[in-house]
Amino acid sequence: MLLVPSIFVASTTLSFDANFRTNIAFVLSGPLCLGLSALFCYDKKVSFKQMSQILLFMLLPIITHTAYVYFYAPDLKDLITGTGSNRSAAGGFGANQVASALGLGMFILGVRIFINSPTLILKLLNMSLLIVMSYRAVVTFSRGGVITGLLCISVFLLMYFIRAKPKARTKVISMFVLFLGALAVAWTISSNQSSGMLEKRYANENASGVAKDDVTTGRGDLFMGELDGFIRNPFLGIGSSRAKDRRIEEEGQGITSHNEISRTLAEHGFLGVIILLILIFKPLDLRSGNRQNYYFYALLAFWFATINHSSMRIASPAFIYGLALLNVTHEKRPLHRKQLKPSAE
Repeated sequence: MLLVPSIFVASTTLSFDANFRTNIAFVLSGPLCLGLSALFCYDKKVSFKQMSQILLFMLLPIITHTAYVYFYAPDLKDLITGTGSNRSAAGGFGANQVASALGLGMFILGVRIFINSPTLILKLLNMSLLIVMSYRAVVTFSRGGVITGLLCISVFLLMYFIRAKPKARTKVISMFVLFLGALAVAWTISSNQSSGMLEKRYANENASGVAKDDVTTGRGDLFMGELDGFIRNPFLGIGSSRAKDRRIEEEGQGITSHNEISRTLAEHGFLGVIILLILIFKPLDLRSGNRQNYYFYALLAFWFATINHSSMRIASPAFIYGLALLNVTHEKRPLHRKQLKPSAE
């Protein structure tokens, strides 16, 4: 309901040339997807085993997509000539979106390596998949998805390590060394294939090795511009899709926002503040009543980090936010009591 007023505001603020229906649908489809996901998953009980299966089913199409990119992306040594995000290296899709999806895959594989790989074969398989997926993620030269994936793995391991038993902690430490080794292999291969451009990308340098002025690659200017829209129209905002429409009028190019936080504030005003407070603090309130979900903070971190570097261009942050609201329970092993046989008299 809090999103509705921005539609009426947009009907008066959007330019005459703007397609009202498609513009509104584009910016509100992500929040609508998040709302439906949250309503469906809110406090729904699932076991820890079921949660692991959900993540596995999410991982399988990401593996398929990784294989597709391998087959259809051109040779990297001929392709990479600069340090900007590379659409061709992402298989023809948006580099930002592909890196976000592969970063999610890196997170799920990392979790499976630590807690869902009981045999040596599974450990080696998941390690190999992690190397392959990490390689394809970093060579897109889109940093946000890779950093988000590593952040989520770190958050999950921290929460799991704190609550784990001493024996499980020892296992996590030993696997962590192998995990770092897999990431090092992926980085080395990627650096070699990109002829050293990868290091320059993450060092915020251009192809000549000169440091760039803006580490955010223009996102900072978009963020400040949208905050200015919020300051000028603090009550109901500037209207849905008006932020992009205004950039077309003022700069001649309609660059879509990369930050859902600033876009929400600009287009929804004070109602956007309420929306963000609900989205952030309601899961924390739910968490206070159930501390058994190791995944909670990692999933919430993925949602928050993704909407800050990629907005809601893909549905994954909305779905992941819904998963953070699940009530994950740990099944207790049933006790098998041996029945006493009646004594023969």
